[in-house]
Amino acid sequence: MAAIRPICENRRARREYEVDETLEAGLVLEGSEVKSLRAGTANLADAYVQFRNGEAFLVGVHIAPYTQANRLNHEPRRERKLLLHAREIRKLGQRVAERGYTVIPLKMYFLGARAKVQLGLARGKKLYDRRADLRKREDERDMARALRRDGRE
Repeated sequence: MAAIRPICENRRARREYEVDETLEAGLVLEGSEVKSLRAGTANLADAYVQFRNGEAFLVGVHIAPYTQANRLNHEPRRERKLLLHAREIRKLGQRVAERGYTVIPLKMYFLGARAKVQLGLARGKKLYDRRADLRKREDERDMARALRRDGRE
């Protein structure tokens, strides 16, 4: 089994979206993009997946230019094609056509020598849902603190 080496993670995704389903996809990259990803210079904030002509594209991902690539460098915010099976693209496309669903990248990593992105089929959270999650986390933290203070843990 090949080792997973993380590149970057979309921390805002779990906070702002309720992720129903996840899947892994490959990426079509240029050489300088791969070098830049190995250096860990990618940003998934504000990224999403767009479906066109039976293909899936990753839009809004910023991969910083590779300094040693000079004139052969890549465009930092270009659209990148996702490598998915046709049935996965159809299934995701149908779900996105439903009201409120979107596909967002959750994390990017190397699996062996190949760059992969973990996609999440997500629905946007309402403000009150986010507040409820925050309140739940604070309550759990307070309970753990009280247990430690009482010497039970």
